[in-house]
Amino acid sequence: MAAVAAAAAAGPVFWRRLLGLLPGRPGLAALLGRLSDRLGRNRDRQRRRSPWLLLAPLLSPAVPQVTSPPCCLCPEGVHRFQWIRNLVPEFGVSSSHIRVLSSPAEFFELMKVDCLESTLEKSLQAKFPSNLKVSILLDFTRGSRGRKNSRTMLLPLLRRFPEQVRVSLFHTPHLRGLLRLLIPERFNETIGLQHIKVYLFDNSVILSGANLSDSYFTNRQDRYVFLQDCAEIADFFTELVDAVGDVSLQLQGDDTVQVVDGMVHPYKGDRAEYCKAANKRVMDVINSARTRQQMLHAQTFHSNSLLTQEDAAAAGDRRPAPDTWIYPLIQMKPFEIQIDEIVTETLLTEAERGAKVYLTTGYFNLTQAYMDLVLGTRAEYQILLASPEVNGFFGAKGVAGAIPAAYVHIERQFYSEVCSLGQQERVQLQEYWRRGWTFHAKGLWLYLAGSSLPCLTLIGSPNFGYRSVHRDLEAQIAIVTENQALQQQLHQEQEQLYLRSGVVSSATFEQPSRQVKLWVKMVTPLIKNFF
Repeated sequence: MAAVAAAAAAGPVFWRRLLGLLPGRPGLAALLGRLSDRLGRNRDRQRRRSPWLLLAPLLSPAVPQVTSPPCCLCPEGVHRFQWIRNLVPEFGVSSSHIRVLSSPAEFFELMKVDCLESTLEKSLQAKFPSNLKVSILLDFTRGSRGRKNSRTMLLPLLRRFPEQVRVSLFHTPHLRGLLRLLIPERFNETIGLQHIKVYLFDNSVILSGANLSDSYFTNRQDRYVFLQDCAEIADFFTELVDAVGDVSLQLQGDDTVQVVDGMVHPYKGDRAEYCKAANKRVMDVINSARTRQQMLHAQTFHSNSLLTQEDAAAAGDRRPAPDTWIYPLIQMKPFEIQIDEIVTETLLTEAERGAKVYLTTGYFNLTQAYMDLVLGTRAEYQILLASPEVNGFFGAKGVAGAIPAAYVHIERQFYSEVCSLGQQERVQLQEYWRRGWTFHAKGLWLYLAGSSLPCLTLIGSPNFGYRSVHRDLEAQIAIVTENQALQQQLHQEQEQLYLRSGVVSSATFEQPSRQVKLWVKMVTPLIKNFF
């Protein structure tokens, strides 16, 4: 409902009335809000155009010629993806605060900080009270797996600094009762996870798909972006982590867990009541941040009482004007939060003829909705996925060892569908391969028609699969930029990944490593929604 209100506030009276009739339809609200933005930008040209021509970009298969620079801005800072702010907060930043990393080694170097324990020790010995706080959010099932796990590693820190360290363990509400008792460790993670990968240090943020185990610092390829001195974005993700932490179980010094006072238990309490409370807690963070950013945007671009940039600089505010916009996209389907799904589907739907979408996932298992959009829209797609040898489950013992073959089966089915539709030129699959490495990168880069550089990327934890959309808690950011240097960074990131790949053809599936056993083919349709 809040998304509807946000879209309505940005549009003419007609749209406000129309959206008022559509409670609970944020996706339609975003689309209508985008149409409202288009109408607003064209007010000065309406007298020379038929009203139907204004609807053409949304209703007609024809694509107009691109004559202006990609991702250009109007005088009020309106870009073509501004409709996303109808759903989530919009953070305008300078591209100089954004750095795209390319390797596990770079990620490790950036993550290296003074030993956390010694830092906490210094804070206790300081002459003045310290406000240093450490908040760690993990998944309950994954963090508790085995005798030596994340829980046991963090217990000494928690026991020594109980007032400064908080360890929250998210437990999916869908793993409960007899199901929870019967499913063994590791397999119980398939029911649902806390999958968000965000690392916060004061006013800086790292968004990634990478965990913090050894391989992610050495030979497991992922994606990473560093947002330096972006206080408002850091505040948002801090509040998001706190919100999910509040609906999670709290690790105690004796290795037990407790719920936050007043919160419904995730697997012992009423599921519907728990999910409703969790939805409210998370959406309060998103809506309050969106309201703050909308007010800031309105003041920046529409208030005559504000200082000019020159006056602000003279007063000591030397922050460069924003040329890049960050949109946090949250997906928590167990709590009926589907923002990332709505935005991703809309981006794929509106990708025009001549545009190029580079989409990558370590686990190729697209939802049916995403597959339909890739096969049914007009943009060119180059989809990068893991070859069996670089799949994280390659060589695993037991049933898990068959997972790479299941992904090959899904890949072959999709490739056959592409061929049956005659789309081989428009939709191309590529397999990443690197000796001794595994592949875990996910996200997309969007190149507008006529542009050799991307103006938008999605980066974070989602894999575009069923689990990411329906089971797990996910977060990524959409980065929209008009800055050519940042666009070049994103382009180089994409090229480096794709250079280590080979194009998939019918001959690919004739290789011995691509032969899938009959039992795997039979079981895959039954289990594909769990991996």
